[in-house]
Amino acid sequence: MTAPVFVVEHFDAGGGGRYVLDGPEGRHAVSVKRLRAGEDVVLTDGAGRWADCVVLDTEGKDRLVLRLDSVHEEPAEQPRVTVVQALPKGDRGELAVETMTEVGVDAIVPWAAARCITQWKGERGQKALGKWRATAREAGKQSRRVRFPDVAEAATTRQVAALLAGAEFAAVLHESGDAPLATAALPATGDIVLVVGPEGGVAPEELALFEEAGARAYRLGRSVLRTSTAGTAAAAVLLARTGRWS
Repeated sequence: MTAPVFVVEHFDAGGGGRYVLDGPEGRHAVSVKRLRAGEDVVLTDGAGRWADCVVLDTEGKDRLVLRLDSVHEEPAEQPRVTVVQALPKGDRGELAVETMTEVGVDAIVPWAAARCITQWKGERGQKALGKWRATAREAGKQSRRVRFPDVAEAATTRQVAALLAGAEFAAVLHESGDAPLATAALPATGDIVLVVGPEGGVAPEELALFEEAGARAYRLGRSVLRTSTAGTAAAAVLLARTGRWS
């Protein structure tokens, strides 16, 4: 079992490398995880900086005293994998974010597609975005990542097209795809951008705009996946084939 991960804003340790983890993370470590002296812990800022630590003691119910020896920097993975995720219904958006984070996606872009039933507007949209970001953070900790995926602001179709135009490899999961994603030629570096449509599918005018931007339609397999699982399955294919899972 790998060491549990906790998120911090800084890595400033006192004399002897003594570091106190407090606040919500400290409370979770002491009262929920029930960590004790001698156990290993990883601290991270979620952006690639991390430190191996050893528990020295606990103070009360929300302070974990650690020994922090050194801080490391994990380089960004290559190629970078971004999934443009059409907004699913209900809590399936959080499910998609959770599982895509677990497999190793680097960025997630919520997309207000034409056929999305769910629409993010005003305060409700900001609340939904906050849930996606919180889910990515918690899933990053659970999967022992030290570099969490970026969850962008909701994008329009034209913004997605611009993102595809700048990618080294741009793909749209679509039933019209004449080639399987599993055999696509992938770059060793740069950006891979994958578009996952809503339950109603990518509209013809959206697909035409994406193809004009340089994207190609690919099929994932014979079965039809829900939008909340298609991105995770496709990302797994890409991550395995790029060597990032080797």
